[in-house]
Amino acid sequence: MAESRNQPVDTKERILGAAEFLFMEYGYAATSLRMITAKAAVNLAAVNYHFGSKETLIRELFGRRLGPLNAARIAELDKMEMAACGGPLAIEQIIHAIIAPPSHAGNEPLTTGAIFLRLLGRAFSEPNDTLRKILPAQYRQVVIRFKQALVKSLPQMPDQELTWRIHFMFRLCLTPWRETTPCNCLRRATSKRRTMRIRLCSG
Repeated sequence: MAESRNQPVDTKERILGAAEFLFMEYGYAATSLRMITAKAAVNLAAVNYHFGSKETLIRELFGRRLGPLNAARIAELDKMEMAACGGPLAIEQIIHAIIAPPSHAGNEPLTTGAIFLRLLGRAFSEPNDTLRKILPAQYRQVVIRFKQALVKSLPQMPDQELTWRIHFMFRLCLTPWRETTPCNCLRRATSKRRTMRIRLCSG
């Protein structure tokens, strides 16, 4: 009986894992539900039962990964702001809070964290209406929170310009994870810190 109760969870996780890998390899548009069911060793009815549609599947996939990732970013920012006693943070500190959590998740190229980061980097560059609808919603709260910190650090910057640059920073920090080797990923992630500071602070 215990095995029977666990089976639906296992099936759902297999579907999510298969979808994550295939979306990362081939992109959202090119990955069919048939490909996902074949890799997960389930039938189409199982996908329909757990998710109902391909869009719901990708939405849940992003939600279960980005939720903890962005929560870790906010926790890092909260910790530094508490240490600063409410004063403005250095730009380097804010950039660290954005970059550090995905760097920890992607240290090993074959872990699920690294697979998701490569998927996320691909999703931002893939011209697809579904992804354009899903991704901004996943980032809304973390963008608002980091904007509050950056307003204190860059009070002279116009509001609209600051918002654009924050979105750019979140995208930029994903580019290293399109690499397949850990040394390339980590080397490029480190180099992005300087680029992000220049793009954020330049006039």
